[in-house]
Amino acid sequence: MTESPLLTARGVSVTLAGRPVLRDVSLSLAAGHLVALVGPNGAGKTTLLRALSGLLPSGGNVHIAGDALADLSLRERAKRFAYLPQGHVVHWPLPARDIVALGRYPHGATDPARLSPKDTEAVLRAMQAVDVMEFAERRVTELSGGERSRVALARVLAVEAPVILADEPTASLDPRHQIDVMKNLRVTADSGVLVIVVTHDIGLAARFADHVLVLREGRLVSQGAPADALSEAVMADVFRISAYRAEYQREAVIVPWADL
Repeated sequence: MTESPLLTARGVSVTLAGRPVLRDVSLSLAAGHLVALVGPNGAGKTTLLRALSGLLPSGGNVHIAGDALADLSLRERAKRFAYLPQGHVVHWPLPARDIVALGRYPHGATDPARLSPKDTEAVLRAMQAVDVMEFAERRVTELSGGERSRVALARVLAVEAPVILADEPTASLDPRHQIDVMKNLRVTADSGVLVIVVTHDIGLAARFADHVLVLREGRLVSQGAPADALSEAVMADVFRISAYRAEYQREAVIVPWADL
């Protein structure tokens, strides 16, 4: 990326239970991009997301918009990073609108029933973005798994943070809803937000991301445009597979093909 970076990391390392999980990861990412973070199981993808947002202590340093992460208060971090954890499903019997409104908590909105006009508008924009207005007043416990996932994504969008970190947001969704979620994140990135998505789906990464980070055993081993970061050599070396490559409707298509 040649634009001015929004998020930079230098020498980020994490050790858990005496085992190195991240090893000297450095990166520089600009606003307005959808970045796919891929790698085999146990490569350190979730750990990297948590380290970048300050949810996990790490060595090295992270800066956002020129400010050192270590110097920011917890509330300020929550305003700058909207984090969607892996497998996040809401079980509270609250209306979907109230769950989405929780995204405004870092901005001082502690009661979903008493939102300021600014907070109300942010919640409305988020709900419209992922098409959950039709069940805004229904309890999330009455919704399907896919609908709950969309509500959880709306909560993250409602933060209106400059950086969104989404850990496998398409897991357990059917293909249609996987595409819908990635389209929403792509639109969000195009609006100027830096979106970093952990995914095991190489096809989704190739189609929707404009930058790919590849982790293996805690190290960043490849990065760049999807066709470059997921080259034949990288696919063989990191994932031990080949891939079918094509273009459909002017978008890259990479289909993993395990024949190595």
